[in-house]
Order: sequence, then structure tokens, then C-alpha cells
Amino acid sequence: MPGYARGGRRPEILETFTRHVAERGYDRANFSDVAAELGVSKGTIVHHFGTKDRMLAEVQERYMRARLAEAGALFDRLPGPEQRIAALVHAGVRYSAREPATTVAFQREVVRLVDQPGMGSARALRDEYRDLVVGVLHDGEADGTFVPGDARLRSLQMFGSLHWMWTWFDPAGRLAPEAVAAEFALTLLRGLGVDEAAARAAADPAGAAAGAVDSVVGVVGAAPATVTVSASPTSA
Repeated sequence: MPGYARGGRRPEILETFTRHVAERGYDRANFSDVAAELGVSKGTIVHHFGTKDRMLAEVQERYMRARLAEAGALFDRLPGPEQRIAALVHAGVRYSAREPATTVAFQREVVRLVDQPGMGSARALRDEYRDLVVGVLHDGEADGTFVPGDARLRSLQMFGSLHWMWTWFDPAGRLAPEAVAAEFALTLLRGLGVDEAAARAAADPAGAAAGAVDSVVGVVGAAPATVTVSASPTSA
């Protein structure tokens, strides 16, 4: 009957909402449009999720849980700090191509994690991921792989280059995701003082770090979804 949603529609509702957030931004995404697209009632969406804030929180939490699980799997495969950093960069770029909707929805609304009510769990997961990266940077300093520096600040530089990709990066454009990731990783590792040969080996899109990403990303993460985001004139 019209407006009736089986329990199995819940993932579809969340996926559609996520795509709308990615394409329009959270403020312009609404239950009415999601309901109209799926042929369900707004009441059905409220029944499953409660509020729009709660839906966004679930999107953020799911995204970060997947990223943490993937990071753990990558670290199990890669012992060196330079390999781990390169793998995280390769993975970060790969998300933009493989999971565009969830990645863009997370990145463009990440500011809401700062102090929005109901975002505590997502905020804690994001902080856990940041601490994981900072820990790798500290490990690299301790064993002499990286030159001494402010690990927290360095992590922000890394995240900044990855989390704004949605504003300019076109996975079907001039540069393939693997090429962008390799360039980002090489630049970052050089800045950390890694030997040139070791930096190139770690950043290599055909190397161990990128290979580990190929075997991990998409296994734990969500299935890809189609999303259309207006690209800037400088998109690559």
C-alpha cells in the first residue's frame, strides 16, 4: 500500500538521505524529498530514524566506524610508519571515488561534529581516528623515520588535503585517484623527512601500501553510491 515501507527499506532511506546531503548539503536535505523519491511517507522515515539530526549522526558514525576498521586492517598488513601514512592517504583519496555519497556527506558536514547535540558518538570516533594518525606520526619520529615535529599539526595538514577533495576532485577527470593519492603521499612523506627512495616506494600506486588499500577498502566500507556534486573550474 502507498506509504508503507518494509523493514528492509531502512538502508535505502538512509542511503537516499546520504546522497541528498552530499549533493545539496544538510540544510537543504529534507524528509519530504527522500519520501517522494522512495514512495514512502515522511512518517515512515520518522519511525525509522526520529529526526534529521539523528540520521546525519548515523551517517557520520557508520562512516567513521568503517574507516577505523579499515585502518586497523591496513596496520595489520603494513609495519612501517611511512607505509601506514601512505596507505591512509591512498585510502582517503580512494573513498572519494568508491564511496562518493558517504564521503562527501561526511566531509562537507564535518563541522557539525564540533559541538552539535547528538553528535557525541561520531565526534568520539573521529577523535579516535585522529589519535590513530597522530600515534603513527609519533612512532615514525621515535624510530627515526620522520623528522621531529608537531604530530597533531601534521595530522591536520594531512586531513585538510583529503577532506576538501570533494570541492575539486573529479574521479573521472584528468588524474586518476591512484595518481592523486601517490602525489599526495609522496609530498607528505618528503615533508616528514622520509628518504626519497623510501618515500617513493611507500607512495607508489603499485606498491605495498596501495596494494593493502586495494584489499581492504570496500570490504569493510559501505557499497558505492552515485552522487553529483558541482565541481569547481579547477577540478582535476
